[in-house]
Amino acid sequence: MTGASAAFRALIERMTQAICRGDGAAAAACFVPDGIYHDGFYGAFRGRDAIRDMVTDHFHANARDFTWQISDTVSDGSLAYARYDFSYLSKLPGSAGVRVYFAGISQVRLQDGLISRYAEMFDRGTALVQMNFEPARIVKSLKRWAKEQAPAEK
Repeated sequence: MTGASAAFRALIERMTQAICRGDGAAAAACFVPDGIYHDGFYGAFRGRDAIRDMVTDHFHANARDFTWQISDTVSDGSLAYARYDFSYLSKLPGSAGVRVYFAGISQVRLQDGLISRYAEMFDRGTALVQMNFEPARIVKSLKRWAKEQAPAEK
């Protein structure tokens, strides 16, 4: 593992484990002051205060007992990728207590040894099915996310 990849692995492990603990301030400290965390469910959060609040007001308000295992990290010092396995127990009505699992890939932009932009790719539909969402609700969510991913029309 290169020095850049080892440093990135330590940074992303610090961020993910802080999120699992519900320590939004520690997770946010892994970002540059105006850094962006783009979550696959909740969207983009810019700045340390917003990232801190995302952890408590979204992640830990809607789920508990998180596990987040990182593997296959690689970085050149400015761009990094990692594979992950993620799970939690849902707190949402209709799926409270259900263990939700999915695997994904993180793409991370780095600046001065911190995260400037975190984004992830995973199969959102699989997670929604595990939470027993109604098919119409799943379709509505997937259509919204598909629209967000579509390139802007000229």
